[in-house]
Amino acid sequence: MIPILIGVTLLTFMLFNIFGGDPAQRFAGKHATVEQVQTIRAELGLDRSLPEQYLFFVKQIATADYGRSWASKQLISTMIGDGLGATLSLTVPAFFSSIVFCIGLALFAVWGRGTILDKGTVVTCLALLSISSLVYILALQYLLAFRTGIFPISGWDPSWIGRWQYLYLPWIILFVLSLGPNILIYRTVIMDEVFQDYVRTARAKGMSEQKVFAKHVLKNAMIPIITVIVIEMPFLITGSVLIENFFGIPGLGGTLIKALNDSDFPTIKAFTVISALTYMVFNLLADVLYSVVDPRVKLG
Repeated sequence: MIPILIGVTLLTFMLFNIFGGDPAQRFAGKHATVEQVQTIRAELGLDRSLPEQYLFFVKQIATADYGRSWASKQLISTMIGDGLGATLSLTVPAFFSSIVFCIGLALFAVWGRGTILDKGTVVTCLALLSISSLVYILALQYLLAFRTGIFPISGWDPSWIGRWQYLYLPWIILFVLSLGPNILIYRTVIMDEVFQDYVRTARAKGMSEQKVFAKHVLKNAMIPIITVIVIEMPFLITGSVLIENFFGIPGLGGTLIKALNDSDFPTIKAFTVISALTYMVFNLLADVLYSVVDPRVKLG
């Protein structure tokens, strides 16, 4: 993880401080004088040598102090902390409920492989995958919020109790969006295990189909399933940009979009590094979980 993190920080620094043009000029604007640009360069520490600037950037990462946003002048760590709660409130319930439902439905589909239930599940999942996420957002927002008034169209309440009324519809949309890809992946993984020799041996010994699936098939399918889940878990932090923007949820996705629109380099750099760290941590977690579900996998 350490060499990867060094590579990520170095590449990020080069992209924004060397290849991206003069940050001081961007911050000052098109009509700034040479004196104004020089003053800003000194304020931002851009008058120092590149090695010194890189070491300062590494220090910011190590201390989780990313400085201030160029656009809002707020501390970037404060902006991230404020948006993280809203994002997790949106993504965590939808994510984990989707995992449980998709694994359960995939098991039932494999259980009845070749039947109408299995074929109907595959066709439905392919149909769900064929529709753009934007269509789901607009259609469900129109039907369940605008037409029927079951849910608020958009809005946000920062209080812990008040926010939930604005999250029910986004939860439903995230849940529906996950069904197509996840069920197909889990079904394929579980189906591969069904035809293994150890399953035929268990059946030959008289073990019931329920025990075969519960004790053998699902357990051995957990490594690829864990891989898929862990790959998706950084999404819990980065959030859903489209849904946050359509429903007015002040999460990390909206913060990142605003930073991109404002060319807010310090905020974008912070998000880049945090995303890389998140993916590395969750991949490490996957390696640990492999050893938990499969005794054949040893750490070290």
